[in-house]
Amino acid sequence: MKITDAIALLERMAPLAYAEDFDNVGLLTGDKNAQLKGILVCHDAIEAVIDEAITKNCNLVVCFHPILFSGLKNITGKNYVERSLLKAIKNDIAIYAVHTALDNHKQGVNKIFCKALGLTNTKILIPKENYIRKLVTYTTPENADELRNALFNAGAGNIGNYENCSFNSQGIGTYLGNNESNPVVGAVGEFIESREIKIEVTFEKHLEAEILKALFSNHIYEEVAYEIYSLMNRHQNIGLGMVGELETPMDEEEFLLMVKEKMQCGGIRHSAFTGKQIKKVAVLGGSGAFAIKNAIAADADAYLTADLKYHNFYEAEGKIMLADIGHYESERYVKDYIAGYLEEITETPVLITEVDTNPVKYF
Repeated sequence: MKITDAIALLERMAPLAYAEDFDNVGLLTGDKNAQLKGILVCHDAIEAVIDEAITKNCNLVVCFHPILFSGLKNITGKNYVERSLLKAIKNDIAIYAVHTALDNHKQGVNKIFCKALGLTNTKILIPKENYIRKLVTYTTPENADELRNALFNAGAGNIGNYENCSFNSQGIGTYLGNNESNPVVGAVGEFIESREIKIEVTFEKHLEAEILKALFSNHIYEEVAYEIYSLMNRHQNIGLGMVGELETPMDEEEFLLMVKEKMQCGGIRHSAFTGKQIKKVAVLGGSGAFAIKNAIAADADAYLTADLKYHNFYEAEGKIMLADIGHYESERYVKDYIAGYLEEITETPVLITEVDTNPVKYF
């Protein structure tokens, strides 16, 4: 097995197309064609983790946060980022980051967060926009089933909990082929009117190349007529944050004590208590101040996230309890999820780092 094979598995778990535009996900350094020896999973690929990978003969480090986030003009070892990269490169260790590709996945960071708290009836807090596209094409009735099934197999037609979704309508198609044409129906120079089926399917935009490949490979026409539209619909199964419900409502103090225990928090900063019972809970792993209004709009009783600033707590407006549980703490179970996923589908050794990479300490 090569590193590129492990990358394919990771991209199946968290498609890079799900990542936010600002992010730096995927293979950050290393030779993807190298033979894979072992995988070390961590939260942050700091120098101590790279040392551990060397000791344990792991030449692929899978991290949640990208150690290389913004551009570098030189790499001289002057800070922790450069030292980690230098050591990884010198020792032929590849580093792969998942970050917001897994944040946005419906089974990713925030689902893991919800499961740790025992939340049910979960749904995405901020569904992803500008991600759904529609393909419209036209073919003969005889070709319709084969073409439609090929599009389904390529990933088209998935809507929420349903698959193989399409809309089909009948009409009359017309054409007249020139001397260089090779029509399937009719002859060169003959004006043709024939029955056609119009097929409409939606798909996630990162699947476009596969969808078009299926279209061209399974369509019987010499010239394939098709249209692709970007839809304004939000993708209900991809996006940041999540909302769920506790099985039994709790008072605010009891709820925070439960969160502190489940997420192993060194401390929790929170806004003023509202006096309401906590039933509906919004979560967003990592820095989530930008989603306070979304949590309020979702009628959540509490919003758990990290990296809230002083003035962010005023935004609660007595409508919700805001709780900053710590950045690392809100994502702490992600590395276990990644390692568990890889262990099930590869025979290569998969290890979880023993290094505590949380830079925040509590007194």
